[in-house]
Amino acid sequence: MTTVDGQIDRRWEQLHTWGPYGLLGVGVVLGVASADAGTAPATWYTAWSLVGAALALQLWWHGTRVRRPGRGRTPSRAGTAYYAVRWALAFVLTWLNPFFAFYAAAGYMDADETLPPRWQRFGLFASAVTVAGAQAGGLPPAGVVQWLLFIPLLVANSGLQLVVAHLDEQERRRSRERTETIAELERTNVALQQALDENAALHAQLLVQAREAGVADERRRLAAEIHDTLAQGLAGIIAQLQVVLNTPDPETAGDHTARALALARHSLGEARRSVHNLAPVALEHDGLPEALRKTVGEWGERTGVRAEFTLTGTAEQLHGEVAATLLRIVQEALSNVARHARAARVGVTLSYLGDEVILDIRDDGTGFDLLAVPVRSRAGGFGLDGMRARAERIAGTLTVESEPGLGTALSARVPLVRHDS
Repeated sequence: MTTVDGQIDRRWEQLHTWGPYGLLGVGVVLGVASADAGTAPATWYTAWSLVGAALALQLWWHGTRVRRPGRGRTPSRAGTAYYAVRWALAFVLTWLNPFFAFYAAAGYMDADETLPPRWQRFGLFASAVTVAGAQAGGLPPAGVVQWLLFIPLLVANSGLQLVVAHLDEQERRRSRERTETIAELERTNVALQQALDENAALHAQLLVQAREAGVADERRRLAAEIHDTLAQGLAGIIAQLQVVLNTPDPETAGDHTARALALARHSLGEARRSVHNLAPVALEHDGLPEALRKTVGEWGERTGVRAEFTLTGTAEQLHGEVAATLLRIVQEALSNVARHARAARVGVTLSYLGDEVILDIRDDGTGFDLLAVPVRSRAGGFGLDGMRARAERIAGTLTVESEPGLGTALSARVPLVRHDS
């Protein structure tokens, strides 16, 4: 389309440049051919002088357009002077011979690029006067008949040219509006691309921050788990061994020794579990759905609680941070169920819904009053606040529903960020 438009523009440019020469040449040829043999020499001298002046004027304007290609094609004082002088030469030549009206018709071609907008209609009317006079039989009109022909011809010529000029102006305005619209769309596209680039950068920054915050969270979680499990287990072992040391009864000492061994084994298991949870090993070889399925199954076997995992929607490969966050939330939630809920059944559901992932964890345990949850100390476990913080760091949310005796339901909603994003 651009090539076709360029060819059309070149054709119009050639017509505007060489058209006046051609029309002047047509007028000269027809004027000489139709000249009366008895024409006075003074008339011939005058006509040839005016033709020479018209040719010199065209050469001057041609040179102006070549030297100043941009300004030579837009209305200017030089263009107005050129149009006025050319009209005067064409008017006098047409007065001498009506066939020079061909040259006068050049005023129809370039009024838009030589005259200011407020003078264009006047210039077209002036050219129409010359052409209508020639069409009526020559200038000046002789007799009533020629005048009766001249007036409607003038109206027809000027009216037609004014209509054409009006339509041309509308087309130019629409062309300018299209150009402005295209430019605005290009600016909008550039701004949109910049926004997309900024969004991608912010997203990458968010993942980096989530990674850094995750390291700190793991440290706090591990410290809390050591406090909640290992430290308490070691304290219990010390207490049992102190009883053994202070009792003379071998049977009592044996019972407390057995308890100390049981606590030691339990603490060792908790220590192994804590080390295992330092990194999402379950995600090294499996996707999130399979990792959750294994985690829930192993937890159910270990605790004796009936645990089920359900997948809905079409599973997709999630970004590592998103998958790790959801896995950590499930692990912490199951740990809380094992410690506090005394549940008989637990259900974990992972749902892929368009542009987000929803993780639901439900149990039929004792439940609790959400308004009565105490504020956790710095040494406390990871808990609900930590799970909520995990979800919020990847632009997600965590909601909790629970009532005493009616179990607990957790729902984490996070954006679906794919692995290749």
